[in-house]
Amino acid sequence: MWARILDRVMTKGISYGRLSVEFPDGHTRTYGQGGGPEAHIALTDPRLVRRILTNPQMALGEGYMNGQLTFPSDEDLRHFLQIAAISAQSGSLPLPMRLAHKLRIKTKGLMQWNTLSASRQRVKHHYDIPDAFYALFMEEDLQYTCAYFRDPEASLEAAQADKMDHIAAKLCLRPGLRVLDIGCGWGGLALRLARLHDVHVTGVTLSPVQLAAARARAAAMGLSDRVEFRLQDYRHIPDQFDRVVSVGMMEHVGVPQYSSYFKKINEILLPDGLGLIHFIGRSTPPRVLSPWFQKYIFPGGYSPAFSEVVPVVEQSGLVVCDLEVWRGHYEKTLRHWQQRFRQNEDTVRAMFDDRFIRMWWWYLVAAEVSFTHMGLVLFQMQIAHDPSTVPATRDYLYAKS
Repeated sequence: MWARILDRVMTKGISYGRLSVEFPDGHTRTYGQGGGPEAHIALTDPRLVRRILTNPQMALGEGYMNGQLTFPSDEDLRHFLQIAAISAQSGSLPLPMRLAHKLRIKTKGLMQWNTLSASRQRVKHHYDIPDAFYALFMEEDLQYTCAYFRDPEASLEAAQADKMDHIAAKLCLRPGLRVLDIGCGWGGLALRLARLHDVHVTGVTLSPVQLAAARARAAAMGLSDRVEFRLQDYRHIPDQFDRVVSVGMMEHVGVPQYSSYFKKINEILLPDGLGLIHFIGRSTPPRVLSPWFQKYIFPGGYSPAFSEVVPVVEQSGLVVCDLEVWRGHYEKTLRHWQQRFRQNEDTVRAMFDDRFIRMWWWYLVAAEVSFTHMGLVLFQMQIAHDPSTVPATRDYLYAKS
């Protein structure tokens, strides 16, 4: 019965590309009119068929993790996610599925209520994996954010260095300034700013694993006198700074906390200070992170529409001096991570297991499709008390190029 219902749903719902589905009883059906990507999938467990009907995003991700949903190749997985993403946005899915999605959008704030305790637990979930794992697919500085491909053929190392230098230029740094890095990760940006620009950087993180790694790197590079790393929530920062930078951290703040987040930046930024917030957002109206991502990858995470951000910035007393929208850069970054992840799959398997590998592979490919087909972009937002803090043109960004 459930297979027949799913067949009817997919007959109506697949509006893009062509999808061939092998059902648990062995029969195969093809959906879609073609003219786009083509994919073949196999459903190996009858129980998964029912779960897809009730909670498709969670069921598909978990089905792949558990080996109940299989693909002949990585390209079939990528094409399947493209077909699913475009079809889901066409409005052709059954009414109950569309209503459930709207309900998740309406109640998304409940999932993003990041109290201090919740924030610590959610950071631990994703970032307190051993550094050795992340080092398998990132570059030496462990930049777990979008790289900046000034040269489309650049290596990941060069593009991440260009990203950090682009941020440094936007911060208008000069020797002696005090810089705060909110969500400093493994310390790569803080260390580069201190080393190349002779500034003092304070980095804060909620991950003890990242904190230990960042402090060890600072000591090894002889920068402990110019870089301080703390295990501290942004809400508890008592100091004031000339510059504030946050890279890939606002996605973990949550819409209910945006007001306190930007009010805190307003409070700790000196009157002639300048901030740069680098975050994943969307070029569409507000939506919601999939329940699978919420459970397995980024609990409490969210990529906002800019319409959800700018009113809160205005209410905080800060002004937006400049906004840059990166398109295509995160897709390239994710492709580099995917390639390196696959090259080191045996090492990942020795560290974890096959289910973990499938979880991360689903994440890395689904994230790419979210940028190519679901409106995700990368925002760099420059903020200050006084708009004249920033030069009137962008020429200063490229003066040394």
